[in-house]
This record gives sequence, C-alpha cells and structure tokens, in this order.
Amino acid sequence: QVQLVESGGGLVQPGGSLRLSCAASGRTFSTYGMAWFRQTPGKEREHVASISARGNTFYADSAQDRFTISRDNAKNAVYLQMNSLEVEDTAAYYCAADPYYSGTYYTSYEYWGQGTQVTVSS
Repeated sequence: QVQLVESGGGLVQPGGSLRLSCAASGRTFSTYGMAWFRQTPGKEREHVASISARGNTFYADSAQDRFTISRDNAKNAVYLQMNSLEVEDTAAYYCAADPYYSGTYYTSYEYWGQGTQVTVSS
C-alpha cells in the first residue's frame, strides 16, 4: 500500500513558478513509476509528466520545456517544478504511483493523492 500526499499548490501570477511536492509512504518507492496529472472541472484527468523507476522522464507537450519532474528516492518524494506558468495551467494537480507503469494513461496508475490546487491568475 502506498499513500501519496501532495503539497505546494497555490495562487501564482502568469509567468511565475511553483514547485509541487508529493510525499510517498512505502518501502519500495524507488521501484515505482511516478507521475503528475491535472484536472479541471468537466474534463478528463490529463497527463503532465512522469518518471520511471530508472529516472526516465516523459512530458506532455504542454509541459515540455516549462516543467521538470524529479524524484528523490532517499526522501520518498517526487517533485514537479513548474516555470512560466500560464492561465491554462490552472487545475487540480494529482500525484500518481504504480509499481509497473510510468506512462501517460491515468487509468493505469494504482495509487493517487488527494490533489493540490494550482491557480494561475493576475
């Protein structure tokens, strides 16, 4: 069983930055694929970035060159550094984990956090 707790969301102006954190429980965190998804009301959960157990990263086109996903296995944590934020990035951001998967389909992830809200507004 893995529990995920996100933090770091908030209100930021366009062009600003935020760093999301996801703290994970569990002794086998280092072997899990991890990801960040986001969701706005009425829309399907959208892949933002993911990182495999080996450290391979994958980004949505909208996140490429602006966001960076990283993990610290010693701290059982995964991060999402978000720069050059745009109004369109406003969403609830969710951390996800899976022992066998690190791709883009949200239905393939077994564990989810409760989410943290990111609002980009002037």
